[in-house]
Amino acid sequence: MARWQPGAAQRLVAAAVDLFAEQGYDATTVAQIAERAGVTKSTFFRHFPDKRELLVAGQETLSRLLAEGIAEAPADATPLQAVAAGLERASSAMGPANRELGPRLKAAVAASTELQERDALKSVGLSAAMTAALVARGVPEPTAHLAGELGVLAFKRGYARWCESRGDDAEGLASHALAALEDLRAATASLG
Repeated sequence: MARWQPGAAQRLVAAAVDLFAEQGYDATTVAQIAERAGVTKSTFFRHFPDKRELLVAGQETLSRLLAEGIAEAPADATPLQAVAAGLERASSAMGPANRELGPRLKAAVAASTELQERDALKSVGLSAAMTAALVARGVPEPTAHLAGELGVLAFKRGYARWCESRGDDAEGLASHALAALEDLRAATASLG
């Protein structure tokens, strides 16, 4: 595959996830990832500073989409309604490739402490983006923080359900994420 073909970053992520799952994170080299993706090592380094950053590929875009959705929610939306708008906006950017990558990514993360740490940092970043967007709407910080954390949990649960659902499932990620958010909202009501 020629190195100037589009989609190098996505191919690198998919190749890395496959290699991490096949042989482990520590045993996987940048050269192997680049070779599997059909690009050069220099192309790898144009997209990522190191192999650890592959897991958080797209985090900035996802954070931006979540925040934009929250910001564009109706003025009278509750904090969780605004989070739902953010989840819908972010979900719209997730397609079949993201869905197909999910189970392999889960296996790779489960097998590596370092990738688990990266995944946790990604969650913190997504929560911070949603919290900041809610605070900008005038939501008090403790409420915004709780809503942001619930948004991250809903996104992760929705993504897992979406990936586990059948490939011909016509429902997109948004419906799964919104259902997960509603489950979490109901669960918080039972806390007393």
